[in-house]
Amino acid sequence: MWIIDQWAERHIEDALRDGAFDNLPGRGEPLVLDDDSHIPVELRTGYRLLKNAGCLPPELEIRKEALELQDLLRSVQEQHPDYQVLSKRLALLELCLRQAGLSTDFLHGEYADRLFNRIDEE
Repeated sequence: MWIIDQWAERHIEDALRDGAFDNLPGRGEPLVLDDDSHIPVELRTGYRLLKNAGCLPPELEIRKEALELQDLLRSVQEQHPDYQVLSKRLALLELCLRQAGLSTDFLHGEYADRLFNRIDEE
């Protein structure tokens, strides 16, 4: 167990002993836990800390920016002076995602089209 895990466990045990968790909302209900089985054990604590702080991994930040750009491009006409700049930025982000080994199907709607076709077939 890593030192930060030991430190956290010790503080949790102290809080339990002091009764700090006795009147929390949701007490006695099952927890909804995130599946972090795909994250190496030695990185889980760090990832959890970053996630709780509202930080995203770089590839998810890029994906988020790409989706925002795509939405923006849908609302801008092709004649607008910023359209080319935004298009090039989106193409660069798509390239970065592909180089990171991530799918960019979400940018082209291919997945949604296939899903709707399959639903229609059934």
